[in-house]
Amino acid sequence: MKDFYIIILFIAISGSSIYGQEKNQLIIGKVSFVTSNNIYVKFEDTEKLNPGDSLKFINQIRPCLLVKSKSSRSVVCSKIYDCEVEKGDEVYFGYSNRISEVTDLEEIKDVKIDSLNISKKDTLKLKKESRIRGRVSIAGYGNLSNVRDDRYGIMSSFSLSMERIKESSFSFYSYINYRQNFIDDESNYARKTTFFNVYNFALKYDFNPTLSLVLGRKINPKMSSLGAIDGLQIEKYFGKNYVGVIAGFRPDIFDYSFNPDLFEYGAFYGRITDMKNLRSESTLGFIEQRNSGKIDRRYVYFQHSSTIGSKLNLFASTELDIYNKLNDTVSNDPRLTNLYVSARYRFGRKVNLMVSYDSRKRILYYETFQSEIERLLDEDIARQGLRIRINIKPVKNLHTGFGYSKRFQGNNENKSDNYNGYVTYSNIPVIDGAISAKYNMNTSNYLKSNILSFRYSRYLIENKLNADFSYRIANFDYFNSFTSTYDQNYYGLNLSLNIKRKMYISASGELSKGDQQDNYRIYTKLIKRF
Repeated sequence: MKDFYIIILFIAISGSSIYGQEKNQLIIGKVSFVTSNNIYVKFEDTEKLNPGDSLKFINQIRPCLLVKSKSSRSVVCSKIYDCEVEKGDEVYFGYSNRISEVTDLEEIKDVKIDSLNISKKDTLKLKKESRIRGRVSIAGYGNLSNVRDDRYGIMSSFSLSMERIKESSFSFYSYINYRQNFIDDESNYARKTTFFNVYNFALKYDFNPTLSLVLGRKINPKMSSLGAIDGLQIEKYFGKNYVGVIAGFRPDIFDYSFNPDLFEYGAFYGRITDMKNLRSESTLGFIEQRNSGKIDRRYVYFQHSSTIGSKLNLFASTELDIYNKLNDTVSNDPRLTNLYVSARYRFGRKVNLMVSYDSRKRILYYETFQSEIERLLDEDIARQGLRIRINIKPVKNLHTGFGYSKRFQGNNENKSDNYNGYVTYSNIPVIDGAISAKYNMNTSNYLKSNILSFRYSRYLIENKLNADFSYRIANFDYFNSFTSTYDQNYYGLNLSLNIKRKMYISASGELSKGDQQDNYRIYTKLIKRF
């Protein structure tokens, strides 16, 4: 019970905040450039903006971007809450105002529009504008070897997001993936070779800005550890607080298809804190999962993410099982099955540190695995992990970082120690491009590996054709094996061509040369966004 009380205390502390800020003014900006690490937003004037402020889409309640630095006309941001951001998106910042308290569209009519001189009527229209985003990709790969059968395969994926279809209250979301492996002699191959998975396929209806309904298969970001839900999800905001319920089915545990036997339901409560130096979101929920009508699992979960000031980011997630069944004897003794916490701190523009810890036990589904429950309970040992990483930018164009991670169990099984580091130098004089070197050493119960890699990348045609040249040397020492030492050398080339603004194609090849075998790997991919 000690773990249970600690979690409840943590929830109470993180859920507390101060209400009440006056609604006044907002300014509108537009995303001008997007990279893998930063989002650049242009404003008419950034006087009211400061590092640590958050920006929101004109149609959303919670923030999407966190300001890291600014100039007189633009700001550099990072993404928060897994938002999707593209060039041309319009965002806003409310000063002396927290728009997250708005509970009805009518409340916005008192807001004064600054900077771009947009009328109140235009602002309400922006909240209903349709947004369509899509992505289609197709890829092919092959593995050719001089000692084993060649392998080939294709993969394709499709995602579509249609928000406020034709300026209505309906939205549609989908993500579908298909993969097929080609085997020379499939008659003697026992494993599955074709995979078709629907990860997201749902229709959403917004009754108003604070009440929404989702029907179909969709992952709820407020309960992401649950995975996809086939069914109904309802969510309601009350200012900074929100509640929600779900009722539906778990995807089949073997092929991810729809399974009507795996019914589940639950509810959650959360709170968003949006203050000058603290922005956070905390969610507490209850889930019960069944199998053919009988209880399979019942648990409580808690999820929290926050940004304190502009330097500290925190994330925590935990699951507490409150149902046990052994030999027809049911108990509700709490069992901590999952705990993950992480913190990232920016000491300045040149140094940041990340630390995380996780402790996970095997999830017990009492009806699904009823014949194995006693054995699983005997092996009920938490697999724990600790990870530390520091990134440093000592001088212009030079980036370096070092990391350490450890895995361990109480019975001394599945343990490993991993050390890694990298150094990257960009904008190389004369030859241009960037060069990087990485090193990784891993020691586990059965293996010790040392891997050193080098990569040089540059544009062959400016903003059009990019090339990566890579080399890796790896040494593997296997314990309790006839082949105790194994060396491998890898030579790689990757070419990426931007065909149009939202279309590109890439092709890569790698040769691995070992003591007794050579392998050739090829991979091509075409991506189209719309």
